[in-house]
Amino acid sequence: MDIKENDSKLFTPGPLTTSLTVKQAMLHDLGSRDTVFLNIVAYVRSKIIELADASADEYAVVLIQGSGSYAVEATFSSCVPRQDAKVLLIENGAYGQRLVKICRALNIPHDVLSFHETERVHVDQVVEALKSNQYTHVAVIHCETSSGILNPIEEIGQLVYEHGAKKGSTVFIVDSISGFGGIPVSLRNGQITYLISSANKCIEGVPGFAFVISKKQHLLSCQGYARSLVLDLYDQYIYMEQSQQFRFTPPTHAILAFKRGLDELDEEGGIQARAKRYQTNNKCIREIMKSLGFIELIKPEYQTYIITSYHYPPAPFHFETFYKKLSEKNQLIYPGKTTKTDCFRIGNIGRLFQTDMEKLAECIKQVCNDMNIELPLKNNNNQ
Repeated sequence: MDIKENDSKLFTPGPLTTSLTVKQAMLHDLGSRDTVFLNIVAYVRSKIIELADASADEYAVVLIQGSGSYAVEATFSSCVPRQDAKVLLIENGAYGQRLVKICRALNIPHDVLSFHETERVHVDQVVEALKSNQYTHVAVIHCETSSGILNPIEEIGQLVYEHGAKKGSTVFIVDSISGFGGIPVSLRNGQITYLISSANKCIEGVPGFAFVISKKQHLLSCQGYARSLVLDLYDQYIYMEQSQQFRFTPPTHAILAFKRGLDELDEEGGIQARAKRYQTNNKCIREIMKSLGFIELIKPEYQTYIITSYHYPPAPFHFETFYKKLSEKNQLIYPGKTTKTDCFRIGNIGRLFQTDMEKLAECIKQVCNDMNIELPLKNNNNQ
């Protein structure tokens, strides 16, 4: 396999373009019982709590080997009892639909409140759904990266809190895999019981592990719930608390990279400063793409600054050719992940800056010219 001398820029929601220093952080071998490594794991766990606007007395962080989806499944497997439970799944895209698949695979009773994949979750409909049933758990996606929609998790969280037979008795699960670290979120204000994210997203680390921020009191009540040995949040937490170690082989190099990513987040000025850079990236590419005639899939008021979806232009546009020609210029975008619309996506997160977005736009112009696509685009107003 040939590796390019210069890494491509990844305009994706993850894996992401990472800094040289994050890559260099992985050039060390540490044992899973090494004191240096154990101290780094403890630091990472405490730092995640801080970023979540949560109290270390009330919340705990559990690291899980694998991608974000592993942590999502671990959460459902571990925090939903095998009897007397019913989950409300709120979905408006592919990642919300993955929650449904997970619950089906685990035989967890659930209802689904669906919205169109181009629509934000409507809070008034959530209210009506909560009135219709005494749900024990409610779950939603924070940033639905299949399209680029940002859902109002703190508002939903307050509704879920009020929904419980006793205030706070309903468990609120938030998949913030693509948002945490780049979009400010408060576990306190959102009344969030479990928040899930991954190392290779807005913290700008590399793939290898995910993490779950959970209310300690609830997590400690979940002994014996898990439907999996490996994906047992309770056992993983207890073992880490007692030994500071992972139950099974840890992703040492990915954790070293993540620790460096956390340091660079601090150096940049924290989540607010990182969000500002991502917003600048997003504003830049959206303005240029609009000037070229590309049509966004999502209404501006529903958009997040993590990723933006665009309708395919008219013929002779062909996505596979478009993708290949951009890739040859070291510019990697993502295909669409919607079920009803042909679209592609441009991500704004990772170690990217406005100059990178401008370079991507210039390459898009060149590729369109190579494909005999006239810019600005015409005759696509009906999309």
